[in-house]
Amino acid sequence: MNIVEQLTEQQIVQLHELYSHEWWSSSRTLEQTKNCISGSQIIIGITEMSGNLIGFTRVLTDYTFKALMFDVIIHQDHRNENIGSKLINLVKTHPKLKNVVHFELYCLPELFEFYKKHGFNNDVGGMQLMRYTNA
Repeated sequence: MNIVEQLTEQQIVQLHELYSHEWWSSSRTLEQTKNCISGSQIIIGITEMSGNLIGFTRVLTDYTFKALMFDVIIHQDHRNENIGSKLINLVKTHPKLKNVVHFELYCLPELFEFYKKHGFNNDVGGMQLMRYTNA
């Protein structure tokens, strides 16, 4: 496996394909996939030796107080190979993020235990997620 911090056009198409199989990202278009990659400060992909993308995450950050991880996604044929754990560790130890105070992410309750193993918790001082949808 290889670690990449830039995606080729082919890998962007492969990422879009990964998104198409998940309930939370299946409606994304290829153009939206390209835009979210270009709008993220840090992207990390894991590829097979052939260059095919099998794992991905991206980060939005101010490099000081917050780093928000998005889209931790693993190809279904490569789940249970610790690729998700590898991606999380790559973010947490990324040189550009060494001064960040809080790493945060969204996840469903069934993933709490997975992320707790990596030091995340849901004690956020009473904070609650709020959303405005730009329709």
